[in-house]
Amino acid sequence: MKATMPATSRPADVASRLLGDGYVVVSGMMDPAAVEAARTDLDRVLAATPTGRNSFEGFSTQRVYALFAKTRTFDAAAVHPLLLAVLDQVLGHYQLSAPVGIRIGPGEKAQILHRDDAIYPVPEPHPPLVVNTMWPLDEFTVENGATRFVPDSHRWPPGRVPAAADPVETAVISPGSSLFYLGSLWHGGGANQTAAPRLGVILEYAAGWLRQQENHCLAVPREVASRLPQRLQELLGYNIYPPFVGYVDGSHPRKVLSAGS
Repeated sequence: MKATMPATSRPADVASRLLGDGYVVVSGMMDPAAVEAARTDLDRVLAATPTGRNSFEGFSTQRVYALFAKTRTFDAAAVHPLLLAVLDQVLGHYQLSAPVGIRIGPGEKAQILHRDDAIYPVPEPHPPLVVNTMWPLDEFTVENGATRFVPDSHRWPPGRVPAAADPVETAVISPGSSLFYLGSLWHGGGANQTAAPRLGVILEYAAGWLRQQENHCLAVPREVASRLPQRLQELLGYNIYPPFVGYVDGSHPRKVLSAGS
């Protein structure tokens, strides 16, 4: 992996690295107290979370969907100033698509390599549609299922898929940092060959004109959403894609949310 950039970096420099390499690791995105609080609260949620239903989710992996309905510990991360400034440059107008907590259990097999933007039937090549961020809450190692990715695969021509000869790198990263990667980069969770689970949270963002993977207006109860910071409400879908996509009865959806609170 290439050198980590600090959270004090200029957004333009982080965006340039992300677009050029397909990924970038940024340190200092979350302080130790916030990491511990997030780990503790997700442990609470995971106590009632089943393991996956198929090999993609992972039969020994737990996934916390409807994340912002279940914990407040990632509210600040979702609107981190550096993250949003990078997204401003890479996606322009965007929204949260698929935020999810992921705890890969011991014995889990490696996830199939995939691209996050492949779910959208948009002709290739196309501008960036999806930017993912992975926030480790445990040390991510080669042995415990750290995210794997194929370097430079975001530059591949349409139709090319990973082959056995293609190099695969592992995102060995520590809590407090965040791995930014483009939705066109081939990647997947690794195999956990240790006796302990590894926990991380994905905050995935997509262009504002695309449908979100998770319907947050239903996943997050209205009484919860109405109390969230305005920018987070917008990212969850209470927003307009210019000039007026997403209105409710002729009004901005945030106004409707406020009126119903």
